[in-house]
Amino acid sequence: MATDPNSDPIVQQLQAFAGIAFEEARAFRGELTLYIRPESLIRVCEFLRDAPGLTFKFLADITALDLYPGEPRFEVVYHLLSLDTARRLRLKVRLPGEDPRIASAVPVWPAANAFEREVFDLFGIVFEGHPFLERILLPEEWEGHPLRKDYPTEGFR
Repeated sequence: MATDPNSDPIVQQLQAFAGIAFEEARAFRGELTLYIRPESLIRVCEFLRDAPGLTFKFLADITALDLYPGEPRFEVVYHLLSLDTARRLRLKVRLPGEDPRIASAVPVWPAANAFEREVFDLFGIVFEGHPFLERILLPEEWEGHPLRKDYPTEGFR
């Protein structure tokens, strides 16, 4: 992969498809990260899954980062793998701290179901359109989201 992420074929194909869909591309140690605008996430995911030569059909993981007290506070991170080329790709979507919401990727990759429930449970990020967005690790009566940096270390009392 080239050192300049903008010369990467994935970035060039995505720019030709929807140039305003992503904010920036970064390359570090041979791995490409694309920062996607929240409103474009599903469109970009469908393109990456279906475009000839890309075929990122495997969603390996979804996780999140809490950048508190910075704003935008959250980053939702999608780790993709092309089984055809063995190429990895990371997508990041920045979300505000106040009412973080993003479209569910379950219609694109059904494997997103459990990953999104985990991120919802631990960070409180809502995935709109998710078929069953309920806690997956913690009891339903649990207060708060323990991976948020402002969560009390002793828990709520």
